[in-house]
Amino acid sequence: MGAWVTALSAGASDMSAWVLMGLPTAVYALGMGQVWISIGLALGYALSWIFEAPRLRKFSIVANDSITIPQFLSNRFLSKNKALQIICAVVFLFAYTIYAASSVKACGTLFNTVIGMDEKIAMYLAALIIVGYTFLGGFSAVCWTDFFQGLLILGSMFIAPIFAAFMLDKSAAAALPDGYFKLFTSWQDIISGLAWGLGYFGMPHIIIRFMSLKSQKELKKSAKIGITWTVLILFFAAFIGVIGRRFLGMDETVSGSSTVFIEMVRKIFPGVISGILLSAVLAASMSTADSQLLAASSAFASDVYKPVFRKNKSGDKEMLWVGRLVVLAVAGAALAIAASPNSGSIMDLVSNAWGIFGAAFGPAILLSLFWKRFHFAGAVAGIVVGAAVDIAWLYLFNSGDKSVIFNIGVYELAPGFAAGLIAAVIVTLICRKPSAEVEALYDRAMAYVDDAE
Repeated sequence: MGAWVTALSAGASDMSAWVLMGLPTAVYALGMGQVWISIGLALGYALSWIFEAPRLRKFSIVANDSITIPQFLSNRFLSKNKALQIICAVVFLFAYTIYAASSVKACGTLFNTVIGMDEKIAMYLAALIIVGYTFLGGFSAVCWTDFFQGLLILGSMFIAPIFAAFMLDKSAAAALPDGYFKLFTSWQDIISGLAWGLGYFGMPHIIIRFMSLKSQKELKKSAKIGITWTVLILFFAAFIGVIGRRFLGMDETVSGSSTVFIEMVRKIFPGVISGILLSAVLAASMSTADSQLLAASSAFASDVYKPVFRKNKSGDKEMLWVGRLVVLAVAGAALAIAASPNSGSIMDLVSNAWGIFGAAFGPAILLSLFWKRFHFAGAVAGIVVGAAVDIAWLYLFNSGDKSVIFNIGVYELAPGFAAGLIAAVIVTLICRKPSAEVEALYDRAMAYVDDAE
């Protein structure tokens, strides 16, 4: 893939509807202390492009042209043990189902708010469309649709808050409460916000775009485009929250349904323009959901079904239909979660899935790229411990429920990532050194240069 398509596809698949609904509403309701999420994401995204992307592309080529993250991790250690691929696929299916549920839920909220359509019917319709074009085109179609959706998302987030700011009647605009602009609210908010950035190092549907770039030269260009796009998106997400609070006042209904962007657009623009701008919510939902469905299906079909159940005897047509069946299964499960009244908010669903991915895969991928001594067993330990600690922390210390043992208030990705990193390092040091062949693969990746360069 080229620089522009890769950059905007990575960004659009990252910024789901939560960037138009969840994050602006958090700033709208709680104030500028929530901006630490934007700061953490901007830093993490930039660092992943600058340090992780160049090495991951080289390593994936040298490691037998790996096209999925589980394949890469197994090939990186020249391992025939399928444990790592199976563990990765299980985490993928679990986390992507939760993540896709947030996108489906956003579509239901949008159509229910704007045209009064039954929320569940809207969810079914959205899932049908997303599954349909994922079936038809695969990775290439997903990347190209993400490209155009990324342009639409940025345009809408740029136009809406600027128009609202100019339309504010200073004498009538809602007053902001004391402390609304206070940035340093608590150490928990700061650590939790910055921890969001750690997720980028292990987010499969984003970093797989790094592997798809056609050259290292294109990667440098793509990094500039991608970082700029994401920083602008995160800035305008916070801007929408602040302007929305002034423009709409504090409305518990808007806060509860995460519709500050939707309500602001509907009050400012006439029907046709409003419809175009609000389609950015659909674009954000679809561009993320299709990437998640594709990543989940490829992980199961390529990394579990083919090598484990079929012993590498399955043909392309069979693999295609297995992947499609997985897409249907994940979409169905995501639909069930989204339709459940106990599913939580869009932001809750995204944060849960984001935390699992970042804690499980972030340490393993980074160590595989930057530590020659890193061992297969260390990667397995890092993934298992990272995911387990992330989930345990959420339910024991950070669920927001009065029944939790002790509500610490720190986003579970931070302790999960730290635990995964420590476990991976300790197990690696306990194990004997990797074989000479594995170390040679590391050296080849470090020395790799594109033919065109």
